[in-house]
Amino acid sequence: MDDTTDGRDGFGIARLGAMIFQPAPESVPRARNWFRKFIAMYNPACSIDDCTLLVSELVTNAILYGRADEPWMVRVEWYRVETSLRIEVHNPGFPANVRMRRPEASDAHGRGLLLVDSIADSWHSGPSRFGGTVVSAVVAGAWPSNEGFGPLLL
Repeated sequence: MDDTTDGRDGFGIARLGAMIFQPAPESVPRARNWFRKFIAMYNPACSIDDCTLLVSELVTNAILYGRADEPWMVRVEWYRVETSLRIEVHNPGFPANVRMRRPEASDAHGRGLLLVDSIADSWHSGPSRFGGTVVSAVVAGAWPSNEGFGPLLL
């Protein structure tokens, strides 16, 4: 596991987990199940169901919109950032293509980022450090304040 500190009270950023999946529809339920299993051991105060829905929507979008000329994978990582949970999903698609849609009631698709926007306290898309795109979502208050608890131990 990687960790870096931001210098505030010895508390920083800790990667809690990562998964890599084939860009196939069956990867969405696998991502949900694995995330639910691994995040539970960190006992977050936020809704695990809501965070699992974030993973599901972001992985679905990565599979639908990620593109590459060669075989590729979808990478999911999640971090504790002070008291927040940050979920990142990486794919080889072009970053400028990430946008929230306003679907009509009769549209079958186009609600993924609306759900992400309604659940997460913030979300962002941009270039991934692996190449392609990363979409990240942050859930604030996922853990109690660290006051009196010292640094995060990995």
